[in-house]
Amino acid sequence: MNRYERPRAGLTIALPRADLSLETFAVSAPADFPAKVSAPLNRIAFAAAHVVADPLADSDPWLDAAVDWDRTIAFREHLWDLGFGVAEAMDTAQRGMGMSWPQSLELIRRSVAAAKPRKGLVFSGAGTDQLAPDDAKSIDDVIRAYEEQIAAIEAFGGRIILMASRALARVATSGDDYRKVYGRVLSQVKEPVIIHWLGDMFDPALSGYWGTRDLDKATDVAVEIINANASKVDGVKISLLDKDKEITMRRRLAKGVRMYTGDDFNYAELIAGDAQGYSDALLGIFDAIAPAAAAALVALAKNDNETFHGILGPTVPLSRHIFRAPTRFYKTGVVFMAYLNGHQDHFTMVGGQESARSTLHLAEIFRLADAAGLLRDPELAVDRMRAVLAVRGVGA
Repeated sequence: MNRYERPRAGLTIALPRADLSLETFAVSAPADFPAKVSAPLNRIAFAAAHVVADPLADSDPWLDAAVDWDRTIAFREHLWDLGFGVAEAMDTAQRGMGMSWPQSLELIRRSVAAAKPRKGLVFSGAGTDQLAPDDAKSIDDVIRAYEEQIAAIEAFGGRIILMASRALARVATSGDDYRKVYGRVLSQVKEPVIIHWLGDMFDPALSGYWGTRDLDKATDVAVEIINANASKVDGVKISLLDKDKEITMRRRLAKGVRMYTGDDFNYAELIAGDAQGYSDALLGIFDAIAPAAAAALVALAKNDNETFHGILGPTVPLSRHIFRAPTRFYKTGVVFMAYLNGHQDHFTMVGGQESARSTLHLAEIFRLADAAGLLRDPELAVDRMRAVLAVRGVGA
């Protein structure tokens, strides 16, 4: 047995296969990942944290987002304990997909307040989602919407992630419109921001962002805007799931501007970096794999690349599965992992998105999480996997 293999936990579970048969799956013992990290890290790592729904609220999940605030904040405390920053109220994690702007602002208020006594790092998403895309008539409307959200977040003492705007994608006619909007908005922020370029695989409404569908030309526009406003930009997070484009863009950024990888397919090698640099991280998958990612980052800070890749490598198949197309449904897998690991008592989601992935998809998450050592209490995970399968008609 090598250093990354683990003994069996003495538990089995019947998991469905694509051919409709059931596999007797032997569950492994969990890896010994830390619950808290105090060692210094040499990468900044944000997790785009999920929201815990309130399953007992008298509301319609597809129409109203009922949030369990205590469990939601408790999960952020779990991330801060592991050394992560929290990327709050993000476009991929909540916004435009169940959480309104007023609800998101309340989430930001609570998260920023909870972070202060722990000295936790929080950056929060500022966008234009209070402005319906059809109501955006001009780029001035977009600018005003950005200004409103930035002012509200900064009033709480919050830092900004400047999210991509569906409204801007709709009304902009060229790269010049993006230059005007971002130049105006960035000139007003109190502290440097993280700019988020979200690809259309996450949100089809953002197709053609930066004024063109050609990704190389779009990169040219984005780099020009970022470097022209470098004093106002902490970094840029790109979510294109294309490691080569990220590396190319990273090498073009002005000195002092960070690249935060948003590549949930290739994050291990991008964080490790090369002779010309590396990416910090702002990842949705870090919500689900936080203990493993924390242990890997501690090893990397000690220049132990073998351990870094040995821990993080097995998480990549899990991440690629969770983020498989349609990528916008990745949150189902993230929340399912939180349920399996006891961070919440139910598999109910904002927007009713627990129904967004198939039973076979969830079964494969269980297998891959086991392979990565991420089922921290195998008995609990088995009980909860069986409960979900029973509701879906498997083994009932």
